Amino acid sequence: MPRKAQTESVSDLNAAPGGAAAVDRALSLLSAFQPGDEALSLAQFAERTQLYKSTVLRLLASLEHARLIRRQDDGRYALGMEIARLHGLYTASQSLDRIVLPVLRALVATTGESAAYHVRQVQGDSWVRLCQFRVDSSHVVRDHVRAGDLLPNDRGAGARVLIAFGPAAELPRGAKERKLYDTIRAQGWCALVGDRTAELAGISAPVFHADGSLAAAVTLTMPTHRYDERYIEPVRAAARELSGQV
Repeated sequence: MPRKAQTESVSDLNAAPGGAAAVDRALSLLSAFQPGDEALSLAQFAERTQLYKSTVLRLLASLEHARLIRRQDDGRYALGMEIARLHGLYTASQSLDRIVLPVLRALVATTGESAAYHVRQVQGDSWVRLCQFRVDSSHVVRDHVRAGDLLPNDRGAGARVLIAFGPAAELPRGAKERKLYDTIRAQGWCALVGDRTAELAGISAPVFHADGSLAAAVTLTMPTHRYDERYIEPVRAAARELSGQV
């Protein structure tokens, strides 16, 4: 008996007028995630989208290639890191940019170096460092990070500040690293040369919500040969200006 054609998938029922069926079906896989879902199995995707498993697998391969989906060791699929990057770009277009960007621009004007606003972005059971806002230095030689980029969450001045002022349970237990984070917390800023990469230096300070919880880190980056400890105070001033406003 010939196989019955599939005509009643979720994407077919909600197809975009004049759109591409393959794109509608791929997007239906992303829409299959519901609140509380950390990852979905192939069977769950097929059930929620009413697509054949063979079709789901092909679509997942494309979404995984685009980093919109990532395959876990247990065979299930979770949202990928590109989702966080796009979220950062979306957030940057909203009202917060009217608060943060003028402060970053002023910091760049004062120091001549690149300024960024880093936040903790939950990713599964861990978190990543998201560059939510960025204002570039006019220097030709600088680090080329963009708003929406994901950076290491364990290296670089911005990451160190997000750890130091984040949940106490996440602080490293090693004596050497605990001493570093105790120092950062005590002085209220972090300045490191060659921590994320040998060619870069960074200065970062925490930004707090009105309730005193950590909101973000304001970070100034520059090539190591242009590092100047006189930039520490302008970074701290920028972070203080933003605290309570975000």
